Amino acid sequence: MKRDFDEFKSYIRGKKVAVVGIGVSNIPLINFLIKLGAQVTAFDKKNKEDLGQIAEEFLEKGIKLELGEGYLDRLTGFEVIFKTPGMRIDSEALVNAKKAGAKITSEMEEFVKYCKAKIYGITGSDGKTTTTSIIYNLLKEEGITTWVGGNIGTPLFSKIEEIKEDHRVVLELSSFQLMTMDVSPEIAMVTNLSPNHLDMHKDMEEYVDSKKNIFKYQDKDSVLILNRENEITYSFEKEAKGEVRMFTSSRKLENGAYYYDGSLYLNGEKVCNKEDIIIKGMHNVENYLAAFIAVKDEVSLETMKKVATTFTGVDHRNQFVREVNKVMYYNDSIGSSPTRTLATISVFDKPVILIAGGSDKNIPFDDLAFRGYEHIKEIVLMGATKHKIMDAFKKLKEEKNIEVPCHIVSNLEEAVEKTSQIAREGDYVVLSPACASFDMFKNFEIRGNKFKELVEKL
Repeated sequence: MKRDFDEFKSYIRGKKVAVVGIGVSNIPLINFLIKLGAQVTAFDKKNKEDLGQIAEEFLEKGIKLELGEGYLDRLTGFEVIFKTPGMRIDSEALVNAKKAGAKITSEMEEFVKYCKAKIYGITGSDGKTTTTSIIYNLLKEEGITTWVGGNIGTPLFSKIEEIKEDHRVVLELSSFQLMTMDVSPEIAMVTNLSPNHLDMHKDMEEYVDSKKNIFKYQDKDSVLILNRENEITYSFEKEAKGEVRMFTSSRKLENGAYYYDGSLYLNGEKVCNKEDIIIKGMHNVENYLAAFIAVKDEVSLETMKKVATTFTGVDHRNQFVREVNKVMYYNDSIGSSPTRTLATISVFDKPVILIAGGSDKNIPFDDLAFRGYEHIKEIVLMGATKHKIMDAFKKLKEEKNIEVPCHIVSNLEEAVEKTSQIAREGDYVVLSPACASFDMFKNFEIRGNKFKELVEKL
C-alpha cells in the first residue's frame, strides 16, 4: 500500500538532514528538501572550487556544505541521511551514524514508497537501459502519461507531487540502488543475472540478494517478470509473492512472451517479425519480449508492433541514426572497448563498415582483428589508436592471410565522409570505436552526437 506523501512532508520538516554526494541526482533532491523545510547539509569529496556555481547557490539558500578530504568524518548529529547509490550501507560513516540514531535512506527508496503511480521496476546484469526505454515508449505510445527514472531519465523524487495516480513510472534500478531497499515496485523485472559489479559487492551472493529486493517486498497483487533461460532468474519463481510472467527466446510458452521461427509472440499471438525490429540482435529481441509481457494489460498488440518497428534505440547504444542512399548508419559510441565493439558488430546479419579508434587505454586490439574480421567488411580508423589497430589487422594478414580493407583518416568528419564513399546499397555503417573518446571528445556522448550530426548532413 502506497503511503501519503503528506506524511513524508510533515516528517522531514525541521529535521537535520545530510545528503551525501552533490551529483546530478542529488542536486534536485537537496533543493527539494530545503523547499520542504528541512535543515540540509550537503557532503561531497569535491572542494568548493570544483563545485563552482552550485556551491554558491546552495550557500545562498542556507544549505551547509561539508567538502573535501575526510568529509565523511563530519557525518554526525543528523536525524536523516540520504546516501548516494554507490555508498555501501556498511561503510564506517553510515554504521556510526545509524548507531547514533540516524535514519539512513536514499532518494529512490523514498520515491518508491510514496509515488502514487504504478511503478515498473527493471533490473538485471544486461539489457536494463534498453528494456526500460522500450517499456517507457510502449506506455507513452498507448497514450499514458509516463515518467522514466532511476539510472536514466531525470531524478524523480523532486517531481513526486506532479505524478498522478493514473500516470505510470518506469525505473531502471541498479544493484546499488536496490541493496538497501525495503519496498518493491508493483511490476518488477529481472532481465538476466551474471557476475557483475563484484568490485563493489562482497561476492556473487550479495549481488544476487540485492537484485532480489526488486520483488522481495511485493504482495499477492504484484507481478514479477523473469527470464526463463537464465538459471538464476528462473530460480526466483519460487520466491515470488504474486503473479510470475516469463519471457524466452528459446522455447514456446503457453502463457508468456517468446521467440519462434523468426517472430515474436505474446501469449500465442504474433506481435512482429524479428527482421522488422530496427534495433538489431537477439538480445534486443529478448528485451522486447520482456517489455511486451510487462505491459500486456495496458498496451495493445498494435502499439507493441508500432514501437518495435519504429524505436531506434537508446542513445549511443547501437542506435539507428538514418538511412542514406539505402545505407544504414548506427551510432554505438558507448563501444569503448574491443569486447563491446565485437558484441555490437556481431548482431548484424552481414559484415559492417566499422568506424573505430580513439584514445589509448593500453588494451590490445588483436581480438578485434582475429575475432572480428568475419563481421567487418571494411574498417575506417581514426584517433590516437588508429595505427595500433591497423597493426592488429596487418598481423591478421600475415598470420592467417585474411585481409580486411583499412582506411586511415584524421578525424570523425573524414571518417563519415570516407564511409559515404565506400558504402554500397544495403551496407551497414557502424561507429563503435573500441576505444575511449578522450583524445578527441570529452565523453562518448559528445562523440556519438557529433557522429549523428555528421550523418544527418550527408
